[in-house]
Amino acid sequence: MKTVNLLKALGLALCVATASSAYAQASDADAAMAPAPSAKTMKKTDRSLGLQVRKALAKAQGFDVSNVFVRARGGAVTLTGSVPDGAQIPQAEEVAKNVAGVKSVSNKLTIGTQGGGGG
Repeated sequence: MKTVNLLKALGLALCVATASSAYAQASDADAAMAPAPSAKTMKKTDRSLGLQVRKALAKAQGFDVSNVFVRARGGAVTLTGSVPDGAQIPQAEEVAKNVAGVKSVSNKLTIGTQGGGGG
């Protein structure tokens, strides 16, 4: 009689363990199966964010955006190109960081003269 009760208890414990394990795997799978944004949607979002950053730079007081290129990827913005004044390099980074949707800024701007330096 004691052996039967022990087997019932072990069987019940096994069922509970199996059920909870299956539940945990199912909810993990549900999270993994959540629809990820398509490549097309991501491109559109990145392009839009890049344009927003560029517009913000163009509106910044005394900032020359003509040789600045903005690239956005998943909220990470990269600034490349050149500005005529060294003070504009940190200014560009601050402006970009304050644009909604920007998670990080990689500032690769350099100081350069427009039009090849003229001579």
